[in-house]
Amino acid sequence: MEHLIQHFRKDEQPFIEQVVSWQHEVEDRYAPKLTDFLDPRQRFIVTSIIGQEDTLKTVSAGLFDEAERQRMLIYPTYYEPVEEDFQLTVFSIQYPVKFVQLRHPDVLGALLSLGLNRGKFGDIRVNEHQVQFVVANEVAEYVRLHLTGIGKVKVHVESIKEMEPLLQNEEEWLEESHTVSSMRLDVIISTVLKISRQKAQALITGKKVRVNWTERDTVAFELQEGDILSVRGSGRVKIIMTEGRTKKDKIRLQVGRLTQKS
Repeated sequence: MEHLIQHFRKDEQPFIEQVVSWQHEVEDRYAPKLTDFLDPRQRFIVTSIIGQEDTLKTVSAGLFDEAERQRMLIYPTYYEPVEEDFQLTVFSIQYPVKFVQLRHPDVLGALLSLGLNRGKFGDIRVNEHQVQFVVANEVAEYVRLHLTGIGKVKVHVESIKEMEPLLQNEEEWLEESHTVSSMRLDVIISTVLKISRQKAQALITGKKVRVNWTERDTVAFELQEGDILSVRGSGRVKIIMTEGRTKKDKIRLQVGRLTQKS
């Protein structure tokens, strides 16, 4: 375990310990364990730790196509997972579309203001006249009863019928290859966004950069595979993988850049 932990960040330690305790729980009870909704970096950590085991497997689901946040099932090899195991409910929000348009942050804020832990709901999909979001079954009834307004807008939440189509992702990740001298946050931002190191550093120290939904203001912060960065005003970047080094000892890097489909 020790050799595994050194690959991760200090502030990921509590989550790693949580994953190890899930692992022991599944081994001891010999029964599946369902997690809350996890972001891609957290799922990467789970598969890195549990993936070392021959006796356990993992599978994840978030209902939406290409869902960013998904619940994971950690289970013994004898077990055959089924869709119901993930305990997911999709809601749509009815609201006066003619007069107002709800945006992603509005819906996220409203769910958090109900006192819900972020781990209890998954992706939120929004287009011009529809909002859909996924929650864990255990909080579904609570959300249905209490989410009656978003900002000043009165809303009505209802479950989506079997046949109703789920909103597709309006986003498209374009893959790019870069060579970088290091995995430092300022180096990656400057390379991928094609801006100067100074400008990249100013964005970071100006608290305009998040890594995996957490603000990072240290220019030398080291990025790793599975990280998602968002730079205010410049969209998002996903670190897909590092592919060895060039003759000049530079790192070959695969990233995804997020563009909105128009």
